[in-house]
Amino acid sequence: MTSNNPAVFLLMVNGQIEAADFPEYDDLYCKYCFVYGHDWAPTSGLEEGISQITSKGRGSQSLVWNFPLDITFKSTNPFGWPQIVVSVYGPDTFGNDVVRGYGAVHIPFTPGKHTKTIPMFVPESTSRLQKFTSWLMGRRPEFTDPKVVAQGEGREVTRVRSQGFVTLQFNIVTKDMKKLGYETTSEHSAATGLTRTSQQP
Repeated sequence: MTSNNPAVFLLMVNGQIEAADFPEYDDLYCKYCFVYGHDWAPTSGLEEGISQITSKGRGSQSLVWNFPLDITFKSTNPFGWPQIVVSVYGPDTFGNDVVRGYGAVHIPFTPGKHTKTIPMFVPESTSRLQKFTSWLMGRRPEFTDPKVVAQGEGREVTRVRSQGFVTLQFNIVTKDMKKLGYETTSEHSAATGLTRTSQQP
């Protein structure tokens, strides 16, 4: 592979999971993982992580993590553009760790600094009896694999409830996308942020 005629492009992501807003809860921590298409592969950095437990400050409703993100992907095409899935956990009344929210967002398409706020949700029991039993046993409904949040299959039959927000900050750098015929544009002027240009000879 020569630098003049690259076979892949690179997407470099760093930043942080900054903070969360869960008015009803405190002492929370988060986990993250990336979901991406078959043509994508991480070349460096961490694909998943778990943060420290954070508590609300005096007079503040925010839960601040400032948990770092750093990963580089390579790919031959934008299909399956990476998403980050965030799961938030904390103690219930009985001290059991239970999920407080799931959420996902695509990594920004355009280079530069970006701030994204993810609305979080939790699965709900389908009946009042199940809801009471899960509360009593300390076993709340949760996904066995959080990556399902970033996929469409089966989501239409899952009952969920909105709950809280998580704010992420990204610094994005791309390499060789233009040489492969892809031009990143402003997210305000194009819904996808990517356009295909004619290949240069």
